[in-house]
Amino acid sequence: MNAEARPAVRLASSSVGALAAMKGVFARDMKVAFRQRQDLLNPLLFFIMVVTLFPLGVSPEVSFLSEAGAGILWVAALLSVLLSLDHLFRHDFDDGTLEQLVLQPQPLFLLILAKTVAHWMLTGLPLVVLTPVLGVMVHLDGNSIAILCLTLLIGTPVLSLIGAIGAALTLGLRSAGVLLSLLIIPLYIPVLIFGTGTVAAAAEGAPVGAYLALMGAFLMLALTLAPFAAAAALRISLSNG
Repeated sequence: MNAEARPAVRLASSSVGALAAMKGVFARDMKVAFRQRQDLLNPLLFFIMVVTLFPLGVSPEVSFLSEAGAGILWVAALLSVLLSLDHLFRHDFDDGTLEQLVLQPQPLFLLILAKTVAHWMLTGLPLVVLTPVLGVMVHLDGNSIAILCLTLLIGTPVLSLIGAIGAALTLGLRSAGVLLSLLIIPLYIPVLIFGTGTVAAAAEGAPVGAYLALMGAFLMLALTLAPFAAAAALRISLSNG
């Protein structure tokens, strides 16, 4: 990839603060993503295709879809995020940008957090935006759609943060996509359970505050620990590479 297509990272000065460095990494990743639109569109198209094809392959009955709709959308969102994780560090690894990030005076975990936020903005947030339309397709009521969007808004950042650890661990390995799936999917299961459970509780008229609080706790835990774990995994992968 040439220099015009992939902007270089210019953060080397120690006078550049951590926040300014994070903004620089975030802005660069956003620019690169919009220049590589296929990586941007593939997870969204996959999300739409899974939700659209599921009724054809299982059952188009309204009663079934309204009951299973939240699970369908959550599984589709989970797989869409997983599909995009291989590109989180891959392109930067191939063109040498990742080594530059590791050598910056700013803390590596903050730069990884900025990259993960950019990944969520480009992948997770569009899934949340598409959810109301697809929720109507699977015959969810308005309240269930609203709660589903809220759970995805809380849960998809957790998926990106956990996924960053797996992407860093499998960087440069053969069959990295398969290994990434094997590592990450078990860690996604609690988020999936509480995400779908929240919508099911809302559909039954039960209070959902406890479910949302637990999902918020997952998010805080991931924000606190995942960037450090991903930074350590990234250093190991680069040293082995």
